[in-house]
Amino acid sequence: MFDVLLNEDERSIRDEVRRFVRDKVERELILAMDSKSKEYPYEFIKAAAKENLLGLRFPNEYGGRNLGWVSEMAALEEVGVLGIALGCAFSLPSIVGEAINKFGTLEQKKEYLLPTLQGKKICGEGLTEPRGGSDFFGTNTTAIKQGDTFVVNGEKRFVAGGIGADYFLVYAKTNFVALPHESLSAFLIDRDMGVKVEEEYELMGCRGMGAARIVMKDLEVPESNLVGKIDDGNSIFNTMMVPERLTSAAGPIGMGRAAIEIAVRYADKREAFGRTIKKYEAISFKVADCTTKLDAARGLVYRAAKKADTGDWCRKEVSQAKVFATEAGFTAVHEAMQILGGIGYTDVYPIERLYRDARLATIWTGSNEVQRLIIQNEVFREILSEDRSLKRDVELDTPGAHKAEEKVYSEDPKKYYPT
Repeated sequence: MFDVLLNEDERSIRDEVRRFVRDKVERELILAMDSKSKEYPYEFIKAAAKENLLGLRFPNEYGGRNLGWVSEMAALEEVGVLGIALGCAFSLPSIVGEAINKFGTLEQKKEYLLPTLQGKKICGEGLTEPRGGSDFFGTNTTAIKQGDTFVVNGEKRFVAGGIGADYFLVYAKTNFVALPHESLSAFLIDRDMGVKVEEEYELMGCRGMGAARIVMKDLEVPESNLVGKIDDGNSIFNTMMVPERLTSAAGPIGMGRAAIEIAVRYADKREAFGRTIKKYEAISFKVADCTTKLDAARGLVYRAAKKADTGDWCRKEVSQAKVFATEAGFTAVHEAMQILGGIGYTDVYPIERLYRDARLATIWTGSNEVQRLIIQNEVFREILSEDRSLKRDVELDTPGAHKAEEKVYSEDPKKYYPT
């Protein structure tokens, strides 16, 4: 365990959530969601709210606990043991709540954030559109101001809670001549304002979260439901991407951990050729590699969480955590299934469900390919901006460049040490 990286409060919330997961979440709920007989886990949300576990980072007056990002990551790993759907349900109040808490008005916090953390309102978010996913700022959804209302037209897909949510945080184009990053605004849109479900998706995993395509046609949204400033959706989006991607990173660690624990217990009892299979390196090395990757993933997630707690720009660290943790989690589930063999491919064990769930984590909240683009952009920006501040923007492939480079280096070698 990573107790050495957690303080007393962080260990306490982790243990509290672990008890909640173990004692308050019925197995029947998970099976009902996976069999598609339950469209949304209302009882899970209400149970978590009753224990004051939703939106842990938010102020007490709105139902939170004033905790930090590391506490939330420790909690998410425990919820992740249950699979990605309940992890998503647990995360949404934190993701949508981030926008309301940081950019919303006092009235919006009272009307939306407080009842969300109390389990009285279910939230969802509208980001992806049929024309594109990662091209977020190319949205076609529009919001045109008419008097003291905005008329919203458009559609969003892959909306968790498309069936089930009471309201949605939706981004729409409000400026039709500005650059893409200066053209969007965010709105809180109640379902009963006229949001229609056009299609409910049949998913490989993450079942029971009411994932759907929603349509908004000539919806009249009060100006008071605008979140933040007009045309400032970029600021809100970038702020939301921290909880969006960090929660996506922490959950798969829990899934991978659960799968490896099952595999270890199985390998300790299963015999082949006269001895338990844990004694074969083909099996035990899988356990060693997966455990190492999961521990490394925790390190990246906690590092990103600690930087997020400072309020500093943490885009690179969040993307690194999302890429590594989601892939480490999926690898652990994959190898756990291999250790169990044929029985792991059945529903006797939850490995096959975790496998279907873990696969999604590398795709949603910004695919891992997009995260790698972000990481390399940030690395180039950091290093080259430092070079320019040190007047090191000389081209190294020009005549005499290496001598110039060596001269700068000799003046202060420490400037060249990687940070």
